[in-house]
Amino acid sequence: MARQIDYGNLMHRAMRGLIRDVLSDVAARGLPGGHHFFITLDTTHPDVEIADWLSDRYPEEMTIVLQHWFDHLEVDDEGFAVTLNFGDSPEPLYIPFDAIVTFVDPSVEFGLRFESHETDPDDPPEGPVDGPAAEDDAPPSARDAEVVQLDAFRKG
Repeated sequence: MARQIDYGNLMHRAMRGLIRDVLSDVAARGLPGGHHFFITLDTTHPDVEIADWLSDRYPEEMTIVLQHWFDHLEVDDEGFAVTLNFGDSPEPLYIPFDAIVTFVDPSVEFGLRFESHETDPDDPPEGPVDGPAAEDDAPPSARDAEVVQLDAFRKG
């Protein structure tokens, strides 16, 4: 098969870069205004570091909140570390950016959702995640594309 541009993975890398930049800014200067984040992560990702009791309680996905109380937020190229309060017990976590399923800042109605996109580059493209309304009228290349829609998170 001829080489193709992998827009899906390029988009995911760009969106994870955006999250890295936002969290780096928060680590350096704190949360501005009413901003806060709901971050859902895949707890089965091999590089996620959480306490055993958390992985037992959340065997597949867990949502954390960065808002009122968090400490030691450190961001690197691969992910971020943070200490969160679980029932008056501080717990350190390490979350790779690849483990993030959703990132939402409800204060400005902004959100990102990452669809599972672990495919071999030689595999044929999968069908659309959220295709256009008149999908059958679209050209074949558009019917096979992955569409990431962010409109639902924009202020109107």
